[in-house]
Amino acid sequence: MSNPAEKKLQARSSIKWMINNDVRSMSSVDDGDESQHRPRNRDYLTSLDSVNSCFDECSSVVHSDMEDVVASRSQDEVKKHLETEIPENFLCPISYELMLDPVIVSTGQTYERSNIQNWIDRGNRICPKTQEQLQALILTPNFIMRKLIYEWCEEHNVKLEEGLTNKKLKKCRSFEDDCRRTPLPINTLVRHLSFGSVQEQKTAVTEIRQLSKSSSDHRVEIAEAGAIPQLVNLLTSKDVITQENAISCILNLSLHEQNKRLIMLSGAVSYISQVLKVGSMEGRECAAATIYSLSLADENKAVIGASDVIPDLIEILDIGSPRGQKDAAGALLNLCMYQGNKGRALKAGIVKPLLKMLSDSNGSLVDDALYIMSILCGHPDAKATMGNANSLLVLTDVLKTGSPRSKENAAAVLLAFCKGDREKLEWLTRLGAIAPLMKLGENGTGRARRKAATLLDQLGKS
Repeated sequence: MSNPAEKKLQARSSIKWMINNDVRSMSSVDDGDESQHRPRNRDYLTSLDSVNSCFDECSSVVHSDMEDVVASRSQDEVKKHLETEIPENFLCPISYELMLDPVIVSTGQTYERSNIQNWIDRGNRICPKTQEQLQALILTPNFIMRKLIYEWCEEHNVKLEEGLTNKKLKKCRSFEDDCRRTPLPINTLVRHLSFGSVQEQKTAVTEIRQLSKSSSDHRVEIAEAGAIPQLVNLLTSKDVITQENAISCILNLSLHEQNKRLIMLSGAVSYISQVLKVGSMEGRECAAATIYSLSLADENKAVIGASDVIPDLIEILDIGSPRGQKDAAGALLNLCMYQGNKGRALKAGIVKPLLKMLSDSNGSLVDDALYIMSILCGHPDAKATMGNANSLLVLTDVLKTGSPRSKENAAAVLLAFCKGDREKLEWLTRLGAIAPLMKLGENGTGRARRKAATLLDQLGKS
């Protein structure tokens, strides 16, 4: 049998030739339409030679655990354990390891997703043209191959594990190594959520969290397997980690549009509301993000708003981490687009944290606060609640020192508060709003100029 190192070298050379040949063959097509296969959020690449060096660097990190096995076990033990060989077509040509998430590229070859993706990502100075061609390589998950691999593993009583290499089953060096495996089939994980022991439930929800985070295909499969009601039940778990994993799973699943409806039909909102109210801070912020995701659908806004989540979202808006505040602000903005929720937000005291956000020296949430205020302006009680001297002072400061977009939004909110109100218009004049409004009227966008001109006209009449 060939030496494992020789097989890796042969595999590296073979696949490098195939992909480089594919990239070259694609160039004639791309020359005709350079708008195709544009890279998204990737570093641009400098030459095909850089691709090759990138590939060699990626391939060089492939582990050879077989040497560790030989060093720690007798030759007879190793020979006995390595009797089962992995079929050649189940091995990734890049790493020569058993594929767990196979994908097909334009050559028709199948690779492990993480290997081919890392090979592309590791190129940090290749020409844009080559980058576009590389981006076109990954086409689609190879579901058939993945199914065949799983079936073969079940038939041979093999536990899937990253690092099964060289067509051989790797010897486990310890009990911990033996327990460390890739996720079980999704249907099995869902059964463990329902009928498993406490430890099986914990393991299942952890693995489902990772799967639901990794791809939209997994989100569909997990929901179709009936996981959502079981995950909702786990939101009442007294184990903090289990509860956090469960709410994270629901958040991940909600990113798929069809799953939003399934989550709402499962009665999840009241359970999410409880996590938002009394969970750990991580769990509460994740619940806020889940509400933000679910509230993107217009049909969910009224139901969610009526479930008493708005006061708790406002608290996260006030005391949460920057990420938590951002998610809470997004959830509140979505919910307040429904007229019935505007009064709830005003009554729950949303104005104070909004003004705090506008005064924040960091300024990362200024536009979020202004968007929410502009939505709330349409409520009859908004002027009485938000149109006081303190609010006008803070908004005028944004008008003077904010970003161009913030100045535009501040002018829109001030116009909504002060239009036709002589007393408030006089306050604006005393606060020095005229000069920044004139500047905005000269240099702003079309919308900004219109808002500034209308407000200046109101100030001139006051």
